[in-house]
Amino acid sequence: MSDCYLPRLGGIEVQVADLVRMQRAAGHEVAVATATKGEPLPGVRRIVARMPFDLPVHPFGVGHLTRWITSSRPDVVHVHTGAVSPFAWMGVRAAVRAGTPCVVTVHSMWDPVTRGVYRLLRLAFGWQRWGLVATTVSNAAAAPIRAVAGPGVPVRVVSNGLDLSGWAPPPASSGAPDRREEVHVVAVGRLAPRKQPVRLLRLLQAARARVPARIPMRATIVGDGPARGQMERFLARHGMSDWVSLPGRYTREQIAKVLESADVFVAPAPRESFGIAALEARAAGVPVVARAQSGVADFVKDGIEGLLGRTLGDLARAVALLCVDAGLRESIAAHNRATSPTAGSWPTVLQGFERAYQQARGSH
Repeated sequence: MSDCYLPRLGGIEVQVADLVRMQRAAGHEVAVATATKGEPLPGVRRIVARMPFDLPVHPFGVGHLTRWITSSRPDVVHVHTGAVSPFAWMGVRAAVRAGTPCVVTVHSMWDPVTRGVYRLLRLAFGWQRWGLVATTVSNAAAAPIRAVAGPGVPVRVVSNGLDLSGWAPPPASSGAPDRREEVHVVAVGRLAPRKQPVRLLRLLQAARARVPARIPMRATIVGDGPARGQMERFLARHGMSDWVSLPGRYTREQIAKVLESADVFVAPAPRESFGIAALEARAAGVPVVARAQSGVADFVKDGIEGLLGRTLGDLARAVALLCVDAGLRESIAAHNRATSPTAGSWPTVLQGFERAYQQARGSH
């Protein structure tokens, strides 16, 4: 169950659709309930109401979902939620009413406001006593959930799934290091205000100031969103348009092509619950610079797969260091090319969810 599903395209929507596809390929019978409008899809039940802006909620979702669960009698209900997912939590309530084991996957990082909301809901509804098993995508994302849920709700870490074979560097790039002078810094993500993309530009500006002028440097920020105009104005105001480009949204194939020429990948968001784009860059052999307190730290160790920092200044210094120190940059890249990441592999993800299902059925 998920508020949002195909044809909407976003992190949760794509991840849930991929999970459904992989579980079906593994022999499971999987049905999907969603509040997202769209064309009929096999095994997808759309519980849709007329709502402003086509919001994926339903005022009577609990009743609809309870009847559906009672009639279809699944072995387990798997609910996918973001920070605020009313329809998904209706699915949790429906599963409890129907007496069906329930696993809840939280795809987002709970900030202080979100934690406060769930503490209030805990007091009001006592959801920590519903026999739920929770999963989330990283250790960083698990910590605040455990703090709110308490010992009554087991919280397992099951990473997002990714077909890593599509991101491996081509054979031509896995030989001798490329010692071209120019350093190419890449970032990928939605240009939304909550992602604070202008901070990424300030990071690049600070890094450029630390890199000697004799070292050419360029940056490519792939993605699109409502903050694009603000970013373009920042680049023009600070004279950065000649070395920082905003090419817009790319396909996965286009992103893979950009990563072939990348020397450094930057993932600056402090509340990144997992970091699929960073894992793609890691699988492509690119050194990753990211926050130590984000989910990226689950698959990037400082000094091994990349460099980690806790502040924007730390990240700017890390990017500058990798630009200046070609030896360090090439040693990390060589390690990443030679060693496939364990996080994100679908066999590991499917096994993780199987264990969560077993735990939910056992405790139930």
